[in-house]
Amino acid sequence: MTEPRSTLWIRRFQPRPAAPVRLVCLPHAGGSATFFAGLPSLLGGGVEVLAVQYPGRQDRRNEPFVDSLAELTGAVVDELLPWTDRPLALFGHSLGAVLAFEVARGLTAAGHVPAALFVSGRRAPSRQRPEYAHQLDDDGLLREIRRLSGTDDRVFADEELVRMVLPAIRADYRIVENYRYEPGPPLDCPLTVFTGTDDPKVSAAEAAAWGEHTSDTFGLHTLPGGHFFLTAHQERLTEEITKVLLSIAVRRGDAAGRP
Repeated sequence: MTEPRSTLWIRRFQPRPAAPVRLVCLPHAGGSATFFAGLPSLLGGGVEVLAVQYPGRQDRRNEPFVDSLAELTGAVVDELLPWTDRPLALFGHSLGAVLAFEVARGLTAAGHVPAALFVSGRRAPSRQRPEYAHQLDDDGLLREIRRLSGTDDRVFADEELVRMVLPAIRADYRIVENYRYEPGPPLDCPLTVFTGTDDPKVSAAEAAAWGEHTSDTFGLHTLPGGHFFLTAHQERLTEEITKVLLSIAVRRGDAAGRP
């Protein structure tokens, strides 16, 4: 079988043809695939990392933004199907968490149950809150971004850069704030949640509610920090991700060895 290649959507920073599992990473609102460029080194040779690049940013900045999470989900599922020759796990932060969940549902419907789902910085899909940040003016949206402490303050000193990233952030906020969960059967894969102690976007109960969305094992890890706690805890996240993926590899190996 011919190996799939990187596309406008899928970035493969360090190809690892021998890795037994792939981890697909889905960025936060306004984020890009390069946010995960250092992840392969942290995970080691047993995992191949694929990162999704949404339209409307970096080298795709001249493309129109997607109009809904459903549209984004369908596009990502289609792009991932050629990569299902090996087990696929999914990781998403914030917007990426909701997208990872819906992509997991889409892959399952296509006959490719994900090996695992990892989410961070987002409440369970079944826990809705009214959110309207995408309707704020530019100053209001910048205040919201600062509140979440997800951007280096030096970025705000560069007016040209701010103008460049705000449209992507607003477009991503719009699709995630307009998302409405449609009830369905739980996923049939391990689900691991990471949340920050001081994340204004996720309460402890809203993080725990992710457990309703899988019939397999569920893990919840609460770490110090706000919405972007993961930047200070990369080693802990990758350690937990590696543990889960290793246990899956062992389970699969045991199953394959049974008569």
